[in-house]
Amino acid sequence: MFKPSRRLTIAAAAVALACGVSTSFAQTTWPSKPLKMVVGFPAGSSPDLTARLLAEPLSQALGQPVVIENKTGAGGNIGADAVARATDDHTIGLMINGNLTIAKILNPATTYDPLKDLQPVSLIAVSPLVLAAPAGAPTGKAFFDQARAQGDKLNYGTPGVGTVAHLGMELLKAKAGIAPVHVPYPGNPQVITALIGGQIQMALLPPGLAMAQVKGGKLQAVGVTSTGRSSVVPEVASLADAGVQGLQLEIWNAVAAPVGLPKAHVQKLATLLAEIVRRPEIRQKILNQGWQVAGTAPEGLAKRIAADTAAMAEVIQKNNIKAN
Repeated sequence: MFKPSRRLTIAAAAVALACGVSTSFAQTTWPSKPLKMVVGFPAGSSPDLTARLLAEPLSQALGQPVVIENKTGAGGNIGADAVARATDDHTIGLMINGNLTIAKILNPATTYDPLKDLQPVSLIAVSPLVLAAPAGAPTGKAFFDQARAQGDKLNYGTPGVGTVAHLGMELLKAKAGIAPVHVPYPGNPQVITALIGGQIQMALLPPGLAMAQVKGGKLQAVGVTSTGRSSVVPEVASLADAGVQGLQLEIWNAVAAPVGLPKAHVQKLATLLAEIVRRPEIRQKILNQGWQVAGTAPEGLAKRIAADTAAMAEVIQKNNIKAN
């Protein structure tokens, strides 16, 4: 049997290191063809931008092209379903909270089960939401005192039933003892327009969208949904500082794979992704997009999925929320 010489082994390791791949990874031939990364949202959307930011360095590390494929619709669930059904061992997906947690709970007709048909690879990035109000609204404790006094005379807007903004507001209502009425809109641009116009009095918005309007003097930032100040929006206090205790709500994106992808390949991807997102230039680009880098192992993402599924399922069931 042929046994490689020590010189050949060292040479192979050197090539692997030059390509940015560890020697343990170099001994596997996967991927053997281009890797497809499915995104369930259109080009230019936040998940798409994150996927494209990862694609080039991941391609360099793997030695194969990483091709982004946008399969849009149903809040990203069409793309997630495509990943769940893939059997070629060369398909993964960049997904958001709902695709990996409450999709099936919110809508039993969803064609895949995130807990059975997908497996976690890595939590890429997280971000709190900003509780925004019309310009001139009070902040902190004064905002909630006023909201409690007005009860259901106030409205809140979201980009749709079952979104993180919707479930998060219902959770906030319970934690803060307020009772605004839900008004769903087609998307966050319409929510922002309604906030500026005074048709609604509050909404949970991604920092990238909210802070542009806050800095322009058109909206007021009441607080962020993290337990403390966030590096994404360090200038805005936490809702905990306003007396809302026990609320930690984040939007996040993550890489997931079909349940049948071998664990060795999943671990390889997770290790490479964690290294990539921690590069200073990549970390800064992700922060510029309104996200804080996570870069977890599969086990870390699995724990986050379990925790968020339990919390959001309770909100869905308690409020009898059903997808349109």
